[in-house]
Amino acid sequence: MKYSKKIKLSIVVPIFNEKETLPILLKRISSVALPDIQMEIILIDDGSSDGTGQFLDTLVGNDLYRVITHTKNRGKGAAIRSGFNVAQGDIILIQDADLEYDPKEYPMLIAPILEGYADVVYGSRFVTTHPRRALYFFHDFANKLLTFFSNLLTGLNITDMEVGYKVFKRDAICDIIPKLTANGFNIEPELTSYVAKYNLRLYEVGISYHGRTYMEGKKIYWHDGLKALWYIIRYNLF
Repeated sequence: MKYSKKIKLSIVVPIFNEKETLPILLKRISSVALPDIQMEIILIDDGSSDGTGQFLDTLVGNDLYRVITHTKNRGKGAAIRSGFNVAQGDIILIQDADLEYDPKEYPMLIAPILEGYADVVYGSRFVTTHPRRALYFFHDFANKLLTFFSNLLTGLNITDMEVGYKVFKRDAICDIIPKLTANGFNIEPELTSYVAKYNLRLYEVGISYHGRTYMEGKKIYWHDGLKALWYIIRYNLF
């Protein structure tokens, strides 16, 4: 696909208590080679209490970054929505701040959109030839179960609904952004339900996955899976 202007990529980074990993992530993003693409990095501090805010203060004034601060923790979904609302890019990519996902894979994630055959791209941790850390069986099982149930109601055939890497062509989701209401991890099934309802062209790309243990800072728990199940029903049937 040929664009009449330089492409802009908005990288939306929801952050909650990631003081240790965020500087590393930003270095990795800055090292990504994306010729002829302009980047803006939108950093949303969702009520961090570990000093993340002080680090973000050092970035104010740098034209590459846009910093948004939530005074209270509102959840990943609320942070993503805040990022979407100010994103100016032709393509919008969600990037977790915990180093589980590798920015060097941006080129292959945005390629289906740049080449003109996709409106949305999801990464997949389950259909991939890239390195994938082996961790918790029940997390793996729950992710696959939630994806199966989501597919049952959306009619899609994706393999990883809960994946952190989701990429959107801005023109394709401009009508969806104002309708998003999710505050927590339920942002994943909500986005997926709208992708299906709007008949957007969705592709998957196999990605690497460097999962964290709870000792290393993982923040998702079993009750988040139960909530996700309810929200899959709510967003698709009501």
